[in-house]
Amino acid sequence: MAAFQRILATAPLPADLRGGVVAIGNFDGVHRGHQAVLERASAEAGRRGVPALVLTFEPHPRKIFRPDIPLFVLTPPPMKARLLSLLGFAALVEQPFTRDFASLSAEAFVTDVLERNLGITHAVTGFDFHFGKDRQGGPAYLMAAGERHGFGVTLVDAFRDEGAEVVSSSRIRGLLSQGEVAEAAGLLGYRFTVESEVVGGQQLGRTLGFPTANMRLSPEATLKEGIYAVRFRRADGTLHDGVASFGRRPTVDDNGAPLLETFVFDFSGDLYGEICQVSFFGFLRPEVKFEGLDALVAQMKRDEAEARALLAGVKPLSDLDAAMAF
Repeated sequence: MAAFQRILATAPLPADLRGGVVAIGNFDGVHRGHQAVLERASAEAGRRGVPALVLTFEPHPRKIFRPDIPLFVLTPPPMKARLLSLLGFAALVEQPFTRDFASLSAEAFVTDVLERNLGITHAVTGFDFHFGKDRQGGPAYLMAAGERHGFGVTLVDAFRDEGAEVVSSSRIRGLLSQGEVAEAAGLLGYRFTVESEVVGGQQLGRTLGFPTANMRLSPEATLKEGIYAVRFRRADGTLHDGVASFGRRPTVDDNGAPLLETFVFDFSGDLYGEICQVSFFGFLRPEVKFEGLDALVAQMKRDEAEARALLAGVKPLSDLDAAMAF
């Protein structure tokens, strides 16, 4: 199988990817609802013997239309690309989303992007996908355009969870903001995972016997501050259990910017500069300001024991979860 490719829509599409089936959408989170669309696209591509592609929009359109409202992006482009690669897609095509692009007519989107740039044979999207200036293109328009331009269209109904509620990115953001990472994983179909470079810190953890790998998340991330049981994946793919603190370190640094600090179990070495991933398995407790470092260390030992016990019993939620965090 050819290597997965991440391509800007403004660049020429490689010849071997033309004529494919394309799944269209933002796919922020690549959650179970998105996976229902993606599975249909993958199956259609397999049936036709053509490449399976994903067309998405960067930055998220909401950042263009509502720049005043911060948006917690669940899967920045590198993480989205990793997930789509694991799902078996040939390429992620990123369409730069600008005011100019948003002003394109629906017909221009079909002609310029789907037909000329991608040369698609089939499009798969959610039942509520709209496109073009003022959202003038909808499902019925896309199906009619497919007939005019010679490509097929599959529309996928909203995906509902076991409680008959629609799975959505906004619902997952809400759960993460409450620390409900296990519930969020149930909607994602895999453990919520972040990726960032390991940066230098105050090295206080090292002096306390708990050296940490420190990572800065997006300022827009609204993950609940607190202590989590996690798995830590190094750049070389090796995986370690750990316990992570996300927050402002109230005992030692009340005014610090939020930082993700992971104590990686059974590891000693230099991680600075590595791009690593942290997958969240359980919320252990909120951040607490302790009277002194002795009380903090005692609690950190309890956190370690609790995280080890929780992680010892976990099983993959799906093949995607197994590839991400096991």
